[in-house]
Amino acid sequence: MSAVRLIVLSLGGNQGNVGAALARAVALVGALPQVRLTAVSDVYRTPAWGRTDQPDFLNMVALGETTLSPHALLARTQAIEHDLGRVRGERWGPRVIDIDLVVVGDESCDDPTLTLPHPRAHERGFVLVPWLNADPTASLPGHGPVRDLVANLDTASIVRVDDLMIALP
Repeated sequence: MSAVRLIVLSLGGNQGNVGAALARAVALVGALPQVRLTAVSDVYRTPAWGRTDQPDFLNMVALGETTLSPHALLARTQAIEHDLGRVRGERWGPRVIDIDLVVVGDESCDDPTLTLPHPRAHERGFVLVPWLNADPTASLPGHGPVRDLVANLDTASIVRVDDLMIALP
């Protein structure tokens, strides 16, 4: 039997009905065999990162556990992205949905398809602010408490979307 690993997923998008895409993505991830979601953050409006000449994103984090290997979880989340209309084009470009694996247990991985923990999570407010919202005691392996990481970032442009709530499946 495979070990249970805690997972942190970052979800976001900036094309089409992003709220509906986020809700559907959470439902589909939660329905995956060998995955159990335990918490979701509030949704936040955040400026585009990397390529800034595009609409703001809506971002959130989902927490849970899985017995899937990191690569199997990646394959399943990418299939969900595809099913929801994600077209992989330019890096950091607009998208209807994005599901990033931030942490999968204490797994460390650095290969052409997956790097864990996520290599830039510690500098991305759009990941850290929702993660802190979902788990005030969270810690990013190799970087420390998420609360401390958020305190060192400019998060003034990250705004909670009060009229959009995504529920656990």
